[in-house]
Amino acid sequence: MSLTIPAGDKISYYLSLEEKYGAHNYHPLPVVLDRGKGVFVWDVGGNRYYDFLSGYSAVNQGHCHPRLVQAITEQAQRLTLTSRAFHSSLLGEYEQFITRYFGYDKVLPMNTGVEAVETALKLCRKWAYQVKGIPANKAKIIVCANNFHGRTLSVISFSTDPVSTSGFGPYTPGFDIIPYNDAAALELALEDKNVAGFLVEPVQGEAGVEVPDEGYLLAARKLCTQHNVLLIADEIQTGLCRTGKMLCCDHENVRPDILILGKALSGGMLPVSAVLADNGIMLTLKPGEHGSTYGGNPLACKIAIEALTILKEEKMAENAEKMGILLRDGLQNIRSPHIAFIRGKGLLNAIVIKHADANAAWKLCVELKEKGLLAKPTHGDKIRLAPPLIITEEQVGECLEIIDTGLEALH
Repeated sequence: MSLTIPAGDKISYYLSLEEKYGAHNYHPLPVVLDRGKGVFVWDVGGNRYYDFLSGYSAVNQGHCHPRLVQAITEQAQRLTLTSRAFHSSLLGEYEQFITRYFGYDKVLPMNTGVEAVETALKLCRKWAYQVKGIPANKAKIIVCANNFHGRTLSVISFSTDPVSTSGFGPYTPGFDIIPYNDAAALELALEDKNVAGFLVEPVQGEAGVEVPDEGYLLAARKLCTQHNVLLIADEIQTGLCRTGKMLCCDHENVRPDILILGKALSGGMLPVSAVLADNGIMLTLKPGEHGSTYGGNPLACKIAIEALTILKEEKMAENAEKMGILLRDGLQNIRSPHIAFIRGKGLLNAIVIKHADANAAWKLCVELKEKGLLAKPTHGDKIRLAPPLIITEEQVGECLEIIDTGLEALH
């Protein structure tokens, strides 16, 4: 169906369609995007914006990276899906590529980030019974308060966010919650012999870019090794160069027992996620015990190889580190009474807004939109600032000016 819509009515037209026909489980900014390239997106009216959310770090490589567009175009004309009922010529190549890339024996390919988290949890429990010898149905997995690992029933069962949990019980048992960034609390929790794993975000992104103290991940690694517990790192948002290293765990030279990846694994082209582990863990799963129709499909394999290759060849970790320092330094130099504090690592950053108006962060994001920069509040007073990793020094400077003038509009 082709419609001719007056330019001034386009936004209201598309918003009305979503309001009428879509579930109301999101509260987006009032902008309707139509095109993207690099660090920019354009709305249906042709207005250009800096993208400072990057699809929650899914488009680290930038919107519509030409190499990814070429890869998806070529493979889409050749073969897109076989299911895992059959082998494909790309699956083995992808498995070899990604396991060598990150240094693990095996990979289990999935689609969405939360699918990969669920996969890691199942894998951890299977290992607990088959290898560690925990009694049947007694395995526990330690998680952190204020975590965000997705929104499936099992994952929200260990959320501390009332918005995620209210009205969805009963909840899946087998999870103990401890404070984040508290090695002493972890040590105490690990005294329970039935603990099988510790699931942790190296930086808590959805919580407002909570960066733990230096040495926290290393302490967690040592404690998990000491107690024969699997360290499970959710690097879906923090990994793939976002924080200035290939993995956020690399900042402390920590190697997780189970590594969870997603988002930028496809550069935003389609859902692709992965769980990596060594043979002693991964081979506890037998045929029929876990799977996915689309997991490891040829299109995903082709794109993931290219997405990972781009990250290294275009030195995106190095640029994220350099531009992240530039961004945080620039934010520190903004003299605004409405910035409580700034935190971040690489190009995963946040400003915490201080204002009598509880909706000030939302209003600031609307103001930034009007000035050509898209960001989104989380947990009320926090605004994530996470542009594509290809952003330049000049562009960071322009964005700092936009943020500065946007803050001036808060009264």
